[in-house]
Amino acid sequence: GEVRVNKGRVAPNYRIVDGDQIRIPPIRVSESSNSAASPHQGLLARLERSILYEDDKILVINKPSGLAVHGGSGLDYGLIEALRASRPKEKGLELVHRLDRDTSGCLMVTKKRSALRTLHELIRSGRVEKRYLALVAGKWRRDKVTADAPLLKNVERGGERIVRVNPTGKQAVTHFTVMERLRGYTLVNALLETGRTHQIRVHAAHLGTPICGDTKYGDPQSNDTVKKMGLNRLFLHAVELRFRWPDEKRAQVFTAPLDEKLEGVLKRLRS
Repeated sequence: GEVRVNKGRVAPNYRIVDGDQIRIPPIRVSESSNSAASPHQGLLARLERSILYEDDKILVINKPSGLAVHGGSGLDYGLIEALRASRPKEKGLELVHRLDRDTSGCLMVTKKRSALRTLHELIRSGRVEKRYLALVAGKWRRDKVTADAPLLKNVERGGERIVRVNPTGKQAVTHFTVMERLRGYTLVNALLETGRTHQIRVHAAHLGTPICGDTKYGDPQSNDTVKKMGLNRLFLHAVELRFRWPDEKRAQVFTAPLDEKLEGVLKRLRS
């Protein structure tokens, strides 16, 4: 609330133009960098082992569940800070997109500013395909279901900020496809057409089949049942990323395998 453009306040959607004068408030910097916690070596090694693909422009990593993509809101560090600590000579590491802290799977990080600009433009124009695997509580009769329901962010619920289906919200579309029907549960593939906060989680709950392990939008009874099967996390995994660089003919496809915990839950349900 302290940034000023041309000595006055502007709306958040204002776009700066050549000649604008921008005032940034003073930022207090800690005298000692040792005051903040640093990522431990075990995490750094785990992240390096989780890299699915790497070249001179990007790296794709299978983000673990429970790790935020960046620090803030009480967190000293997240995945991007850990990667920078692990690779101090690479000064251009930047997140291309985000995943919820409890969601695992494909996450892209760029090494060059030019690659970041290109990928952001591809995302804005809908040319980056993101697919997720989710285990939902309940059964679906149809093999394919599209949730087209607008989402309103930061609705208060007992002091907690959540996302709700609301006609005044932003357009949100998720295409679900049934992958496997299990005892009282359904494994689905979710393709994002838009990228709203908590979109898949809210849409799945809106359809009456919340994602297993979802403590914010899920069903407590279903969560207790799957917890006994060894699931103490959100069963939502970014399984695939697909896009094509503007100067290339073939698309790049990246896939991330499910971790042992999620595979174990599926194995118990199948048996």
